[in-house]
Amino acid sequence: MKNNESKEATGGIGFVGLLTIVFITLKLLGKITWSWAWVLSPIWIPIIICVAIIIIVFIADVISSHRRQKRWNR
Repeated sequence: MKNNESKEATGGIGFVGLLTIVFITLKLLGKITWSWAWVLSPIWIPIIICVAIIIIVFIADVISSHRRQKRWNR
């Protein structure tokens, strides 16, 4: 007999999703008086960090290719 194991997706809400739900719940219950921008910050802060990393890598690549091109032109 073969061992037929079903491969289930290991999804889930994750830390960011759970933190967002906690903040929204606290805001709706009146326990915190933060603005909605800060209540939803667990969603947008990681996005901003990823965009910043992409921009930094892009700038580093442009600088690196510019330096390589200068060496070839000598």
